[in-house]
Amino acid sequence: MASTLLSSPLQGFTDFRFRNAFNHYFGGIDTFYAPYIRLNGKLKIKQSYQNDLAPENNTTLEVIPQVMTNDPDEFLYVIKYVQSLGYKELNWNLGCPYPMVTKSGMGSGLICNPDRINEVLHKAHNESDIVVSMKMRMGYENAEEILDAFPILDKYPLKNIAIHARIGKQLYKGPVDLDAFEKCISSTKHKLYYNGDITSVASFKVIQQRFPSIDHFMMGRGLIADPFLPSMIKNNTTEYPADRWSIFSEFHDTIYQQYDEYLSGPTPIKMKMLGFWEFFSQATSNPKKTYKAIKKATNPVKYRTAVNQILNAEMKIKKDV
Repeated sequence: MASTLLSSPLQGFTDFRFRNAFNHYFGGIDTFYAPYIRLNGKLKIKQSYQNDLAPENNTTLEVIPQVMTNDPDEFLYVIKYVQSLGYKELNWNLGCPYPMVTKSGMGSGLICNPDRINEVLHKAHNESDIVVSMKMRMGYENAEEILDAFPILDKYPLKNIAIHARIGKQLYKGPVDLDAFEKCISSTKHKLYYNGDITSVASFKVIQQRFPSIDHFMMGRGLIADPFLPSMIKNNTTEYPADRWSIFSEFHDTIYQQYDEYLSGPTPIKMKMLGFWEFFSQATSNPKKTYKAIKKATNPVKYRTAVNQILNAEMKIKKDV
């Protein structure tokens, strides 16, 4: 069975600039999910969300918008907005684990409230014709929460439920709970997608063999840490291309230039790239040293020097091997 690979939305990382550059240099992802739209009680779409979903910024990819809300009217407002741009599907985020979100009863903090989930889905399906899909965790406090939500979810014609196999309270710590995910498969009529800790071809194969009925796999942090991974999974190989670091260098320079044009001043671009290097460094031969070198680069000139030194060192290691 051919696997479909999806890019999980990561707030602050997987916007249109990243998605387009990723697709151009690496490929392997069939569908990208855009980071969530959050309205914060105002029925107004922020400019950054508008830019991210603008059709002219998403001409070559299949992109699915996402919303984070616990309010039926907000949900409907976002539905109408994304439909006005030509999107046919809206993904609902019940997965975000961060306390500032979950404390306000959103993201994975909403899974324990089936009545509110029902209110939102009822309005969405009664007052619009959009396709709704879900992105969830097992729960916030425990992995039983999702099982209690399934009877409500099964009332609606959802396209799929993508499940990150952790509870919200874990954030990204500790192992994924594959036994709890297995319970989900037999507890709902909906098509499930798997998400969580696909960080290598080997880890993907373990998941694939454990769940032969699953054919859609979502990748988030693993895809940023190793951008070659999706295409390697697709091609069933553990071999990197010979010019791995040259390709990565071009990709890096592309996103750096675009973020530098968009962000004003040296501090925002520094913080932006530092966030990316938390992941990028994991693919280098010495992650701690790499990240430290980026962190110490206090201005754009020093940053570029640090990046060049890191990539040159990786290319040299490759040649010596």
